[in-house]
Amino acid sequence: MNIDTARIHAKGGKGGNGCISFRREKFVPRGGPNGGDGGGGGSVILEAAEGMSTLIDLRHNPLQVAEDGKPGMGKDMHGADAADRIIRVPCGTIVRDVEGGEILADLTVAEQRVVVARGGIGGKGNTHFKSSIFQTPRVAEKGEPGAERTVELEVKLIADVGLVGYPNAGKSTLLGRVSSAKPKVAPYPFTTLAPNLGVVRIDAERNFVMADIPGLIEGAHEGAGLGHDFLRHIERTKMLVHVIDAAAIDGRDPIADYEKLNAELEGHDQRLIQLPQLIALNKMDVPEARTNLPRIRRYFEKRRSFPISAITGEGIRELIWAIHHRLQELNEKRLEDEFPFEEMELSEANPRGRFELTKDGHRFVVAGDEPRRAVLMTDMENDQALILLHRKLKKMGLINALNKAGIKEGDTVQIDEFEFAYSTSGIDAG
Repeated sequence: MNIDTARIHAKGGKGGNGCISFRREKFVPRGGPNGGDGGGGGSVILEAAEGMSTLIDLRHNPLQVAEDGKPGMGKDMHGADAADRIIRVPCGTIVRDVEGGEILADLTVAEQRVVVARGGIGGKGNTHFKSSIFQTPRVAEKGEPGAERTVELEVKLIADVGLVGYPNAGKSTLLGRVSSAKPKVAPYPFTTLAPNLGVVRIDAERNFVMADIPGLIEGAHEGAGLGHDFLRHIERTKMLVHVIDAAAIDGRDPIADYEKLNAELEGHDQRLIQLPQLIALNKMDVPEARTNLPRIRRYFEKRRSFPISAITGEGIRELIWAIHHRLQELNEKRLEDEFPFEEMELSEANPRGRFELTKDGHRFVVAGDEPRRAVLMTDMENDQALILLHRKLKKMGLINALNKAGIKEGDTVQIDEFEFAYSTSGIDAG
């Protein structure tokens, strides 16, 4: 089974800063605060999508950053929330945490979503901080930074389309022309001893995986040659393309080849013969193929057949678009019987309780999402903001925990990258 992987670093957008503003109107000399809140930052979200088969684009774009929220404004005008960054990945994508290695999500169904990096919340404007003490609060919260996480994405490359045909029909040449695959090509049977996979790109977001199934022979379903191994690779494809040597270079009849191949498929598994099929009449660059074409097309009157040349490229575009449209129809039919999953959000990379407190001499180190968020959203240059930060830490029980741990005046408190000198009268950020 071929594996396609990509590693991305996802970063949620920062929340917009809250606004410091006061009502200014004629005849209202002491208008109250009217600063609006900042908008929320966008989140980085993975979404499973039909019509995609590989992670090739993400390998070239490993950094995925969502937009920041807009800042609040005066007159109680809130900043706009930023749009989420939606990253489309193939159905069947596994999301694995790089640090711990554990599987965080398995996106198996179209439209299933997972939030890998949450956007930061917007800061509150000064309207929220008016009180009997702060009649004219000149303080607002900063926007919260977005979460960051590095994840490994993995998807098993299961071919959407299987190329089947007798040895030397031109399957490997066709795969090499329509994709970046580099299969071995030589003018003798059984050049291909294992399936080759190639990604066929329609545009920036649409692609499908095509597999060159090694050449089948008569009796394959009974185990002749490598028959069982070859046929097993076809079982999970959505459709088949029969590649037929229309020039009959090896002396075989093209129509007989097609009938024998279908017999081998049916002999292995009845379901294989029911898969949608397109017919590629290859080697149109050879004069004998032109001679045989009218007879062959009459036989395939009720099936879609495409005269092509894998060497010159003749008819290739029409064949690829026909495959793409048929895959779209098959995917839409599957979606009718499925339902979208609710969006889920990954837990924090290092989940903790409200906070953890450790002592190192005269240094007290605080870890936890809640105190970290409180300091990151505080304007350390604003004395009123420091007073509010002290109240937040006291409310969450941190000040009491520091006292119980034996903190003294002037000891250092570290929260995230910020350090404070402890004071019974409040926080000294200097």
